[in-house]
Amino acid sequence: MATKKKLDRRTKIRYRIRKRLSCTPEKPRLSVFRSNKAIYAQVIDDLAGKTLVAASSQPKDIGDKKMTKTETAHQVGKIVAERAKEAGIESVVFDRNGYLYHGRIKSLAEGARKGGLKF
Repeated sequence: MATKKKLDRRTKIRYRIRKRLSCTPEKPRLSVFRSNKAIYAQVIDDLAGKTLVAASSQPKDIGDKKMTKTETAHQVGKIVAERAKEAGIESVVFDRNGYLYHGRIKSLAEGARKGGLKF
């Protein structure tokens, strides 16, 4: 488990980022959560407080393919972009949730851009 110091640091960064993000129903928030084993992405309408679209690296979404974590994150980005397109969402605000824009987070963002989302 991550140390308390690391979690506190990420939480502070997370609140600092969320303070500056402005989300509307036309341009919802793409939130990312990264665990040691999986990565999750959600498109959230903050005003209604509802998740519009979600995708994860769990087998039900991407299958049982043997990929690195970075490749998996890229696939999750593409999947969430496809589902957002089907729901009529063209552009989003990217919320990296306190994580550095590097590695799996960057890969997910690039996958979502390749899938057609604008941010």
